[in-house]
Amino acid sequence: MTDLKNTYFEKLKETFYEDLIKVEKPTILEFGVRYGVSTSLFIDICEKNLGKLYSVDLDDSSKKFSSSSWKFIHSRDDNFEYVTKNIPAKFDLIYLDSFHDAEHVKKIFYYYYPFLKEGGYFIIDDISWIIYSKNNIREHFNSEINNQETFEEILKIFNSNMNNFDLNFNFKGSGMAKIFKKNENKLEPEKKIYSRKYTIKNFLRKIWRIIKNN
Repeated sequence: MTDLKNTYFEKLKETFYEDLIKVEKPTILEFGVRYGVSTSLFIDICEKNLGKLYSVDLDDSSKKFSSSSWKFIHSRDDNFEYVTKNIPAKFDLIYLDSFHDAEHVKKIFYYYYPFLKEGGYFIIDDISWIIYSKNNIREHFNSEINNQETFEEILKIFNSNMNNFDLNFNFKGSGMAKIFKKNENKLEPEKKIYSRKYTIKNFLRKIWRIIKNN
């Protein structure tokens, strides 16, 4: 478990730490506490920069940390009315690491994205299925499929919102998506990406490459 925590911590640092540590009085919204690795990092940043962390989790994690820079909200992340009553209007960073299901991620992202400041970051954990794939180091069917579906869902949302946010991925461990909010525009509904991978044209292209290389 220590190695997994170390990899997770490294992924957090690589993805957004340098951006967040520069923010004065940051406000951070976190969904999912569990082992407290991300929570610990966020509290440290908030204590250094006079910020505030709001952590939401269905499991009671209120006793895991003691800091005036931290508020724990014991709730589901999709209990929108309750959570909204207990958080400020805008955040510098929103971090999603709760229920890893593509439809749930989409629901949470679309609801809380307006709470993100322009120039802020929305971070989504667990978007890479590589390490969970068959015969790989952490082979796990559900994690593989859920992460791949989440990755594809994020791409579909980005497909219709390229003018509204920038998107980057970190593929260390279970992966992480980093979304940078460029403006205050309302997000457009997701748009399917039409691939030509399985078309006759691509099939003929592959045949031509085989002939050309022989």
